[in-house]
Amino acid sequence: MVEYELPKLGVAGSNPVARSLILIKGENFFEILHQDNESNARTGIIKTKNGEIETPSFMPVATLANVKTQTPKDLINAGVQVFITNTYHLHLRPGEDVIRKLGGLHKFMGWNKPIVTDSGGFQVFSLAQLRKVTDEGVEFSSHIDGRKEFFSPEKVIDIQTELGSNIIHPLDECVPYPSSHSYAEEGLNRTLKWAKRSKSHFSKKERDDILMFGIIQGSTYKDLRKIAVEKIVSLDFSGYAIGGVAVGEPTDEIIEISNFTASLLPSDKPRYLMGVGSPEDIVKAVASGIDLFDCVIPTRNGRTGTVYTKSGKIIIKGNAYKEDNSPIEEGCDCYTCKHFSRAYIRHLFNTGEILGQYLATLHNIRFYMRLMAEMREAINNRIFKDWSDTFIKNFKQEV
Repeated sequence: MVEYELPKLGVAGSNPVARSLILIKGENFFEILHQDNESNARTGIIKTKNGEIETPSFMPVATLANVKTQTPKDLINAGVQVFITNTYHLHLRPGEDVIRKLGGLHKFMGWNKPIVTDSGGFQVFSLAQLRKVTDEGVEFSSHIDGRKEFFSPEKVIDIQTELGSNIIHPLDECVPYPSSHSYAEEGLNRTLKWAKRSKSHFSKKERDDILMFGIIQGSTYKDLRKIAVEKIVSLDFSGYAIGGVAVGEPTDEIIEISNFTASLLPSDKPRYLMGVGSPEDIVKAVASGIDLFDCVIPTRNGRTGTVYTKSGKIIIKGNAYKEDNSPIEEGCDCYTCKHFSRAYIRHLFNTGEILGQYLATLHNIRFYMRLMAEMREAINNRIFKDWSDTFIKNFKQEV
């Protein structure tokens, strides 16, 4: 087996300023390091009991307690600092009680760096069957075997604390796109009630080793987003997640709502944009002051044969790459690009070999980690505007 060194670019902890880990509920769990002069882009550090997260940062999605096709070692080598896993799915299989008995999520997964869990709200509303939503919570049938389940705000907090994740979220109602103003307002009001109950229930646990981020809903309506920010911020969460975007809206609308919402959030708390996104969308959102991102794009697209370069994305299964002896991206330091050609990876996909999915996903994750690291460097060096303009100009939907 070929061993290779951890890439220096984008690896957590590479910041030259030495820092010791602190109790995250203290005043200094989030530190802003640099602020861009021409935008709201900033770099910072989120401190958790399992390590530091350099921001802006992208979190690969580990829905079922794994980033599909990748090992923890692969993720470390790619520079991953943190990933997000799913409350809804882990509750159904194998169950939070099983994971707790086996030592918690970090030990269960063999991962000692930070882990984020979402509320499960999106999955309840997108996957579960026969939903009945009331102010008390959501009754639903499992999409796996149809068994009846009930998520209250308190139960969702209990599940996540039993899992032992570092950053958790309250139950929220994610309304579909498009939604009427009245429907979005009803969902927002319920989300606000659940947030208050969640914060109260979590406070009783006295868990100083866990952060909880409040979720901002409101669909595409700016007046509702403004109300959501005012109400959620008044509850004084450790950070704030912008939810209910990337659920079908046009890209321009996603960016507009994200930018508007981010502009209303307090500057001294982490800001997390849920479910976004594509490389160009992330670059634009960083300019608005977003610190954390998650999305299935790099992993899902990698498994289906789409890979990313600074020039744009490549459909590697195409005939154009049949005899292409170049790596996916010249200059990329990932294992895939160091050892294999586009022609070989194309061959793997076209013959149904699982190695193709592994190598393409590995490259995509490293591409995203390098992208985030380059943005952090550009912000720190006060050249982010020029860097981002160049990136957006050169990045194409398909090479």
